[in-house]
Amino acid sequence: MKRRAGEREKELKKKRLLEELGENRLPYMTPADDDFHQLWKTKYSKLIFRKSETVPEELHQMVQKGFLTLREHDCFFQDLVRIKGKDFLTPVSRILIGNPGCTYKYLNTRLFTVPWPTEGYDIKYCSPQIHDACKALIRLNDYLHIEAVKTLQGQNLCETKEMKDTAVIDREQSFATSLTERGSVSKDQSGVCVPEDDSVSLKNRTSYNLTLLNYMDPLQMLYLKQEPYFGMGNMAVSWHHDENLVERSTVAVYSYSCEDSGVGESSEQELKGRDPAVWHVGLKVAWDIETPGLAIPLHQGDFYLMLDDLNMTHQHCVLAGLSPRFSSTHRVADCSRGTLEYIFGQCELALQNLQTDSDSVALSLKSLEAAVVKQVEEIHNEVEFEWLRQFWFQGKRYLKCTDWWLKPMAKLEEFWRKMEIMTSLVLSEVRKEQQIEEQRNETISCFLLVLKERQRLRKEWTVRCQSDAAESLPEDQKPECHPFWTDDDECNMPLPYDLEEVIAYLQNLTQWITSDLPA
Repeated sequence: MKRRAGEREKELKKKRLLEELGENRLPYMTPADDDFHQLWKTKYSKLIFRKSETVPEELHQMVQKGFLTLREHDCFFQDLVRIKGKDFLTPVSRILIGNPGCTYKYLNTRLFTVPWPTEGYDIKYCSPQIHDACKALIRLNDYLHIEAVKTLQGQNLCETKEMKDTAVIDREQSFATSLTERGSVSKDQSGVCVPEDDSVSLKNRTSYNLTLLNYMDPLQMLYLKQEPYFGMGNMAVSWHHDENLVERSTVAVYSYSCEDSGVGESSEQELKGRDPAVWHVGLKVAWDIETPGLAIPLHQGDFYLMLDDLNMTHQHCVLAGLSPRFSSTHRVADCSRGTLEYIFGQCELALQNLQTDSDSVALSLKSLEAAVVKQVEEIHNEVEFEWLRQFWFQGKRYLKCTDWWLKPMAKLEEFWRKMEIMTSLVLSEVRKEQQIEEQRNETISCFLLVLKERQRLRKEWTVRCQSDAAESLPEDQKPECHPFWTDDDECNMPLPYDLEEVIAYLQNLTQWITSDLPA
């Protein structure tokens, strides 16, 4: 519900902003503009840019070879995301690589990491080349972590110096120098500085646990959205805040455009605005029509850092050039509810209410208290709709890289099947009349709410798996509606897939109990 309310609020803000603009367009600046450096320093100081020359050549070669390897093995996939109740294929193709057992959720889609080589984990890759590509990306991850720490420490020293020195330092520099400077913190932005002794906080906000890789060849796209506020041209990725991140954590983005692909920069000297042949990152202050935007060109091997709260106070987009481009976007994903360790812990918590009679194979529930039933059934829903259906909705795509996720998903399904049995046991118990009716009614009311949500979500996922967008995907990427069963299937499921009759029975039972209760 919170997410839907947030989406509605964003749509209203966007609508108001576009209405206010009318046919006009907001101003934006590129490095060719005289006030570009000053705007960057005062309004976008938490964006730090590094030219490709600052990165070790060996690392460039490893990472760029890794990108090409993953593309050759067809490991980039368009995601079927859900926006305002409709499914859309992303124009950009992606793959998530990171810590084993981690996931990353965006636009109602949970991606599962292809695990990079990690000590203590047995990861079998489909080929040595894919292993090497994942190894290159963890090398890049380590490098960007160190760079982010150094940058934040530098910002801290810079802030300390500025507090002691009231003199204004005029830094007139070339574009390249301006891009690579650390920048000062402006009055309109809250301090980026980390206390020097707060090394734990600094580490937590720069220890990237995954990277979302992106790939697009603009010339293969039938249609790209136009940037709506500034007239910046074709967008590969629309304006957004990155989701599902640890608060105030740094995002690092490494860019590799295939500039030797026969597409060059525009030769027009009088070109206004950004060069449409070159990829850019666009930035703007969120929901603001006073501050000009920025469009910064991205060349082969450049990277940038979005520090502190920049991702919250500002929005960014990716403006398409003409050449194919890869990027590796390193994030500190909020994994509080998005790791195997977490969801297995939830399963164990739910199954604590399941009791096996030591003298027989009969199963029973330890408690029928409404709060306990509600907690168990909500975990049941979480396993089914946030994990099992999310995973199988992406088809067999992960098998292009590794089969690592198959065992944990099979284990999750075993837990889920036990929870289906627990649901049937609750149903059996509330049918019995020897319970105190007030308590019985409270349990049924909680139980009904969760079952109605389960029924609604099962219908939604079934429809999503049969949508035109789903059918358009390659065979090995087509969504699978799993788990799914019919009454004719010999799968020994204790309850039907369609819960309409169960819900109707419980509603009638509630009415009957309520009519018998004293006024």
